[in-house]
Amino acid sequence: MGGGVTERLPEGSSEPLLPTKREGGGGGGEFAGAVFNLSTTIVGAGIMALPATMKVLGLAPGLVAILLAALLTDASIELLVRSSRAAGAPSYGAVMGDAFGWWGRRLLQVCVVVNNIGVMIVYMIIIGDVLSGTSSGGEHHYGVLEGWFGPQWWNGRFFVLLVTTLVVFTPLACLKRVDSLSYTSAISVALAVVFVIITAGIAIVKLIKGQIPMPKLFPDVPDLASIWELFTAVPVLVTAYVCHYNVHPIHNELKDPSQIKPIVHTSLVLCSTVYITTSFFGYLLFGESTLSDVLANFDSNLGIPYSQMLNDAVRVSYAVHLMLVFPMIFHALRLNLDGLLFSSSSPLSSDNRKFSVMTAVLLLVIFLSANFIPSIWDAFQFTGATAAVCIAFIFPAAITLRDPHSIAKKWDKILSIFMIVLAIVSNVVAVYSDAYSMFHRKSSPSIA
Repeated sequence: MGGGVTERLPEGSSEPLLPTKREGGGGGGEFAGAVFNLSTTIVGAGIMALPATMKVLGLAPGLVAILLAALLTDASIELLVRSSRAAGAPSYGAVMGDAFGWWGRRLLQVCVVVNNIGVMIVYMIIIGDVLSGTSSGGEHHYGVLEGWFGPQWWNGRFFVLLVTTLVVFTPLACLKRVDSLSYTSAISVALAVVFVIITAGIAIVKLIKGQIPMPKLFPDVPDLASIWELFTAVPVLVTAYVCHYNVHPIHNELKDPSQIKPIVHTSLVLCSTVYITTSFFGYLLFGESTLSDVLANFDSNLGIPYSQMLNDAVRVSYAVHLMLVFPMIFHALRLNLDGLLFSSSSPLSSDNRKFSVMTAVLLLVIFLSANFIPSIWDAFQFTGATAAVCIAFIFPAAITLRDPHSIAKKWDKILSIFMIVLAIVSNVVAVYSDAYSMFHRKSSPSIA
């Protein structure tokens, strides 16, 4: 990964990356732009499900779990970057290929494709919930457009998502470089901060007025099934921090590649602050009524002045945030799918026809899926317990244990074993708990 030159790839291989350097000059990424791009990759839809994890885990263990997930993410990216430098690998796929050969590279690409398709379906579901309303919890929560204009044919879910896909997602998805998105990323991070500030402000006002009851600090575990249910929060926490597939493209566009470490640290501190604030105040505000998509809670009277205006501001700002995050995740999805399906053909950036067809097909698949999958919790449970946990923890740890260039220290290997065991055990239990709940017709405590 290191160095300021474009690394030459092994003959016959094709990486799921756009050109590693801008033609005719050095990398174009600046520190702030890189922080915004990485932060945008991290703070996506996961933030909406985090208050529901507080409901599952209790406030104290929930906030500790968010910090632990951030520390483990930082450690796993550090392991990944170090292995990439030793291998001279310009992408996550290349370093997996260096450690595990052809099948390692392909396995990573499959995981990124599954994770990113799942995450972008979640984005569209949330945008649909915000603008058109949702009835996934059994009770109808109206959307912003429905609240403003009443139920109309043009503010139904299908039509709203169709217009959003054609007018917003398609133009942004057609940009070919990651740093072309740094301005939209900066706006999206600002909108996420607006969401956090408004949510925190509402909760503080209600707290001062004495309108908020004491939140649950620790989980209720009356039986064994309740213990299993605690683990259903793990895939959501894992998904919340997955950004590993965009570390290399961002690194490759930096003028000074050594900046990647402070960029990762800055992004994780920023995102952890946003996550902790949202989880704390979101759960404080709605308590045991917290839905799996906390945005859906912002459709009722909050018991404070200008409640309706603040509700709409929270929901609209976050819907726009997700619209602007979408192309960052889509960028990595398209590149990895290209590497998976067309590994021996010309690079994606130089083949306009393939670029256009792949973009159109992926947008269509995501759009149709978002119209048929009802809840974001279901999508997070699947992607978080499978693809996301592999990308974030299992693969970086496995590369370190394989250690083809003999650079790993003893502590690195101990940490890697810990990561793999923790990831596998917690996610197997989470999947088991979901299956148990399904078969016993007992809904997850995170879904109202």
